Amino acid sequence: MQWQDQAIILGVKRHGETSVIAEVMTRERGRHLGLVRSGRSRTMQPVLQPGNEVEITWRARLDEHLGEFRLEPVKLRAARLMETATAVYGVQAMGALLRLLPERDPHPHLFEALEVILDHLHNPTDAGELFVRFELAVLNDLGFGLDLSECAATGTRTDLAYVSPKSGRAVSRGAGEPWADKMLLLPAFLNAGENYAADFESLAAAFRLTGFFLHRHVYEPRGLEASAAREGFVQAALKALNPAARTLLRPDELSA
Repeated sequence: MQWQDQAIILGVKRHGETSVIAEVMTRERGRHLGLVRSGRSRTMQPVLQPGNEVEITWRARLDEHLGEFRLEPVKLRAARLMETATAVYGVQAMGALLRLLPERDPHPHLFEALEVILDHLHNPTDAGELFVRFELAVLNDLGFGLDLSECAATGTRTDLAYVSPKSGRAVSRGAGEPWADKMLLLPAFLNAGENYAADFESLAAAFRLTGFFLHRHVYEPRGLEASAAREGFVQAALKALNPAARTLLRPDELSA
């Protein structure tokens, strides 16, 4: 069996003396593993860095086998992804999110989103907003999507300010005010049709929002912890927005 596809390198593991097992996110076939012979060579090591985009050919006798990858470089981002803390942590954090999805389960929109974010990780403001949207997309594909389109109580689509921690649905400011202390804040930049950019406070609220639902629906039921890379990315993105801030999000605020 054989197929070709576009792919982004997520990581590699040593296999034998000279080969590696590469983990990639493909456009049409989701997250996929494959053997790369001579993957530890001087020629292949620079190609097999997380964040790099490649054209991949997979071969195996049977579909359920691990199979072998042949790779051709398309876009080598790895060097630039080492320049900022948001980029270093971001590529690792997105890889950890994609590992929550079943292997070989197609998610072409996540591949496309990953492409876009990798090209913007050097800009902390853009990276933070895009990363939050990526987490929301992963939650949706796992079956735990949030409904941020209208108020759960009134049906209105304007002045949405909260998210119910029970239902994961948006709530308008007026309807949610009496229970504001029990609600999660909905940052304005996540409101459909609004044209707001994230600032320190709204981005922190967005990370709390996605972290809460990832913890409740994904990490806790599976006995997992949020990746250390996510914490590193969150802190780096917030620090870039407000270098003078004395207090960023504490680790316990990132997932609950």
